[in-house]
Amino acid sequence: MSKPYILVLYYSRYGATAQLAQMIARGIEHCDDMEARIRTVPPVSPTCEAVDKPVPDNGYPYVTLDDLKNCAGLAVGSPTRFGNMAAPMKYFWDTTSPLWLGGDLVGKPACVFSSTASLHGGQEATLISMMLPLLHHGMVLLGIPYTQAELTTTQTGGTPYGVTHVAGVNSNNPLSEDEIQLAKHMGQRLASTASQLQR
Repeated sequence: MSKPYILVLYYSRYGATAQLAQMIARGIEHCDDMEARIRTVPPVSPTCEAVDKPVPDNGYPYVTLDDLKNCAGLAVGSPTRFGNMAAPMKYFWDTTSPLWLGGDLVGKPACVFSSTASLHGGQEATLISMMLPLLHHGMVLLGIPYTQAELTTTQTGGTPYGVTHVAGVNSNNPLSEDEIQLAKHMGQRLASTASQLQR
């Protein structure tokens, strides 16, 4: 029988948010009784006739409602779009009413993560925008406590609301060591909390 899993769900246009997702997944894997399942969402198009392939050409598979329904915990990530989650992630959450009606996510732990081009590019507002549907689903939100040393020393990303990354205007900044450690810690904390809640 497979282990319970934490769903790491993200949207990434240029790869920065995907890198954070991978670091969070590494943190999850430190918990012996949980595994990470990384999924993404398809892009959206203003052209109504545009239909995306059911499986992406590269990267992680697209998420299904069953992936979300059956997870033990959830990490949600999106780049910032004017201080908000990106449209593809918002579109996905707009399809989750069946899970809301069934109360399928109530009591499960969740966290959020994001990346921006600039240091003050709306990271915290974006994190909060992703928290809103999670609260409506009755999930238990986790942040990063200030006992995590990197939160007070970081010169790049990192907030008590969730893990962040400053990608730079050309999206070519690598993850800083502080961002990596915060992401791993967040994944480990999420998995540990999910494990305790299941017991």
